[in-house]
Amino acid sequence: MAKRAQTKSKEAIRASLPAHGRGRELVSDAMARAAQLELLGWVRDDPDGVVRIHAEGPAGAPAQLVGLLQEAAGAGGVEVASVKVEGHEQFAVRGVSAGVFVVQEHQATAHHYDVRLEVDGVMRSWAVPKGPSLDPAVKRLAVQVPDHDTGHNSFEGAGHGGGVIIWDRGTYEQGGRVPWPEALDRGHAVFVLHGEKLSGGFALQRTGRGDPPQWLLIKRRDEHARPGSDVVAERPESVASGRTLADVIDG
Repeated sequence: MAKRAQTKSKEAIRASLPAHGRGRELVSDAMARAAQLELLGWVRDDPDGVVRIHAEGPAGAPAQLVGLLQEAAGAGGVEVASVKVEGHEQFAVRGVSAGVFVVQEHQATAHHYDVRLEVDGVMRSWAVPKGPSLDPAVKRLAVQVPDHDTGHNSFEGAGHGGGVIIWDRGTYEQGGRVPWPEALDRGHAVFVLHGEKLSGGFALQRTGRGDPPQWLLIKRRDEHARPGSDVVAERPESVASGRTLADVIDG
């Protein structure tokens, strides 16, 4: 009779500890300790002076990580709670910029919004016919298009019977359980935008591997979500010039 494969039991915790001005040091220490303990999850140095951690892995290891960090920080007031294992495939730093993003409203053969995220030095791009939404109930078609270079991010102007405006721009954080760009390769990527019009969590979900591949752009439910809103209609102006696309095309 074949022996049943033995699997290590896993557990997960969420913890928070006061940083006392040593947030960056604690984050760096958490990354090193997590690697030693074979832990997955994330660590984040929040603006309120608290370092927050989600750690999952072999039983006992998550609590050991928190104990080591508490000892290093000499901090009291640590809060720890057991949570469900989420299936992370990395231990990542959250809350740091992964690069820039831009949304350009574009009138060409067809009207659409180009959503671009900086990944490994290029702008990964999707054409979104109806534009982004802040309503989590709305799922926008996003057609993957060729990568662009970062120099195109600042373009705004008219030409060939159409035109382009910079509808929104800012920085973004990469999220999710799978490291980027593998998350995009697998077809599900979670990220957080810090723009002038778009903020909070979003997800790109690939729905087909056709030519070109089709995705859905979805707003995640968070404090920045605005159910029932239509941000592209409410805020049609360029964040660079204040002009609308019609203004740019008409000259």
